[in-house]
Amino acid sequence: MTGQTINYPLNSPGLDSLSSSSALNSKGTGKLQKKIWNWRGYDIQYAVEGHGVPLVLIHGFGASIGHWRKNIPVLAAAGYQVYALDLLGFGGSEKPALDYSLDLWEVLLRDFWRSHISVPAIFVGNSIGGLLVLMTLANSPDMAKGGVLLNCAGSLNHRPEDLPRPLSIVMGLFSKVVSSPLIGPLIFGQVRQRFRIRGALKQVYGNRDAITPELVEILYRPSCDLGAQKVFASILTAPPGPRPSDLLPQIQHPLLVLWGETDPWTPIQGAKLYQEMADDLKQSVTFQSIPNTGHCPHDERPEIVNGLILEWLKCRDF
Repeated sequence: MTGQTINYPLNSPGLDSLSSSSALNSKGTGKLQKKIWNWRGYDIQYAVEGHGVPLVLIHGFGASIGHWRKNIPVLAAAGYQVYALDLLGFGGSEKPALDYSLDLWEVLLRDFWRSHISVPAIFVGNSIGGLLVLMTLANSPDMAKGGVLLNCAGSLNHRPEDLPRPLSIVMGLFSKVVSSPLIGPLIFGQVRQRFRIRGALKQVYGNRDAITPELVEILYRPSCDLGAQKVFASILTAPPGPRPSDLLPQIQHPLLVLWGETDPWTPIQGAKLYQEMADDLKQSVTFQSIPNTGHCPHDERPEIVNGLILEWLKCRDF
């Protein structure tokens, strides 16, 4: 497949046909069976469903396996073996006091693949999970057949040089305050309250109907775990990691890039690089924008996203 950009309006026949199919219904998700894998002395929670070509789902900041609850059963029912894991520090995985970084999670993913999969997989990631997909495809090409990016982050944290100087100074001071043993826990105690989580979701979700009490609980519960505050502080002060523009030239695998058009965190303007690659017939990149959708298309518009992923997988003949 050569590069391809698709821009359906939300009510177009293309997207309607994907969202209305009964085979792609995401409402009856059931309860995911979760398992524990010990990685270098730390417990990592994961789930696996189905049989076939492996798909590995990688969540974004503050999320977990539960964020894929509308996707895992559908993708598994379509004939794929779907893995999802809680990155160290998130969800039901252990939350030790460490220096967290994208590099740490990349090693975790590599070891998980070696332990549980050991054949080339399709890696699917949202936000920083998308950046981890790019890192995996660039640095460990033997692990992958291809990748799916959902509103891919450009970094784990803002780079000082990318911000106006006044904002850079403010962010630097905030990082120090968050790391303070006295003030840090107070800030975290405020940030993690349910009403603040719901407020943040209203800012980043284009489809507010997807903001449910279930979703708020999925994001809230892990924040109550021992060590959660120190994980939060460590991540907010972690290095930004590699730029997608530096990783993409190293990737030979096909990519599907899906982007919610109303995302304020990773705005559609930041997807220009992927759109240009999709327009280049020499590139194996497919780009799809999704209107009235924010930072988490897989949770906001699961019927559409599930359909687009399955359609792409079928076209690629994985």
